[in-house]
Amino acid sequence: MKNIDLHNHSQISDGLLTPRAVVELAVANGVTGFALTDHDNLAGLDEAQAVATQLGLDFIPGVEVSVTWNRHTIHVVGLGVVRTTPVLQEGLAKLRLGRQDRAERIAYELARAGISGALEGARRHAHNPEILARPHFARYLVEQKVARDVATVFKRFLVKGKPGYVSHIWAELGDAVSWIQAAHGLAILAHPGRYPLSGKELAQLLDEFVEAGGRGLEVVTANHTREQVDEFAHQANKHQLLASRGSDYHGPGESRFEPGRLPPLPAHCHPVWEDPSLSNYFHPELQGV
Repeated sequence: MKNIDLHNHSQISDGLLTPRAVVELAVANGVTGFALTDHDNLAGLDEAQAVATQLGLDFIPGVEVSVTWNRHTIHVVGLGVVRTTPVLQEGLAKLRLGRQDRAERIAYELARAGISGALEGARRHAHNPEILARPHFARYLVEQKVARDVATVFKRFLVKGKPGYVSHIWAELGDAVSWIQAAHGLAILAHPGRYPLSGKELAQLLDEFVEAGGRGLEVVTANHTREQVDEFAHQANKHQLLASRGSDYHGPGESRFEPGRLPPLPAHCHPVWEDPSLSNYFHPELQGV
């Protein structure tokens, strides 16, 4: 099996490593095809692609778009996007502005819970001032010894019903998919097992995603159990969606798998990297793999 990993983050959004370092780690782990998919931002793609070219790694430019669907936050990965596309750039810029407002509200809620200085603390952990995300707050709370690790912070403070949680409206599902399509990319529904959806809601989401032009489903990812991999492989085939594989890597100590360390896609899936629209990003020997 070719070791292809199509979901990774860097310091450009909420990852711990630079784009260069993430690519170098992927190469060290034997990855042959790699996508950088920072949240709502394309700024790391030039650096990552330059390093990938130097190291002989097939590189797919990507992004992870934040979406609100039926009051749930979900994520749509765009693969093979043309980063200079105005409609994609403009849509992502609006999302980044919204992130600043959300960060101020998170800091306010944390202050009400007795945790001061959260906005300034989160900013110290954010290498890109345009993206101030929940992991940056979580790292500050760990630094302040409020919790032992980032995962614990999320459970105690940053999810629905907890002191630091705030609701936020992101892009609409159809808009996010259309931005990716306008940029000649493939829209992939990211880590579906993470969303707190009933079976009926999941079926509705997949139907609406396909209707909007979605093309793939993340089947293998760090958040999925073996049973979920099998279930989402079935859902991908049922909805005629391509299957993707991505570690959703954020950095050492915060991610279950490093790039390239995931299990393979189930054999009966149709890999997204076989789609003709991505063929130009892979060396000839990967065609049809």
